[in-house]
Amino acid sequence: MAQRRKKTASPAASSEVDALPHVSVSEDETSRYLHLDTPWVQGSMRLKDPFALDLEYVQRMMAWLLFADSLEPQELASQQAMQLGLGAAALTKFHHHTLGMRTTALEINPRVVQICRDWFKLPPDSDTLQVIIGDAAQLITQPQWQGSVHALQVDLYDHEAAAPVLDSPDFYADCRAVLAPEGCMTVNLFGRRSSYAQSLEKICTVFGQDNVWAFRPTREGNTIVLARRLADTQPSAGQLQQRALQIEQRFKLPARKWLKIFRPVAPPSA
Repeated sequence: MAQRRKKTASPAASSEVDALPHVSVSEDETSRYLHLDTPWVQGSMRLKDPFALDLEYVQRMMAWLLFADSLEPQELASQQAMQLGLGAAALTKFHHHTLGMRTTALEINPRVVQICRDWFKLPPDSDTLQVIIGDAAQLITQPQWQGSVHALQVDLYDHEAAAPVLDSPDFYADCRAVLAPEGCMTVNLFGRRSSYAQSLEKICTVFGQDNVWAFRPTREGNTIVLARRLADTQPSAGQLQQRALQIEQRFKLPARKWLKIFRPVAPPSA
């Protein structure tokens, strides 16, 4: 979620999921927006470029590309991406369509999945794309995911958007466990400052402070944190600049701008 907009359309509710937030859609001249019971934007899609990443904080969730061993299509196609929380399916579509990765999204609300298929151009499941309806906290502990995910994005908020729904050390340990040795987790932390500080402390406890990076907050208050499972060495500034340029050229993401506002959490060694 990033900002507030007026809701303009509301699909019919399913009796099976009455306890979950209702899903609605609004749009303006350029983009379509997803809402859960409130004006808070839970995701968006550019009408003329539906597979692009529209929102700034969603673009920053792709910062794991700065640490990827290779951006070659063949290498990316051999890797697994996972999203905890589908939102408007922007990250799921980008990993599957633009990067060509095997992609799995875990989403608890079946209404969200249906709206994404009907209104946000989420493709049907296939050999390389799977959307699983269920509780992410339970699903990521299943054996088939352990040590297999190269890019994990966590964006788990309810309709009130006060703090992450899943935010315990045990949950972040489960996230770390699904990562491949070279894998990265990016997390959207949104809410009160105290909530962010507490969440960051939990992530650092699980991953180690030396393995955690963070962006400055966006104007709307989203702060993206990145945690690497194993990080024996940090890339040099030159390596990051070179990789950022590649990301901009191949995927049209503002990666060189990221480097001005993206830093390790741990203070530099003396």
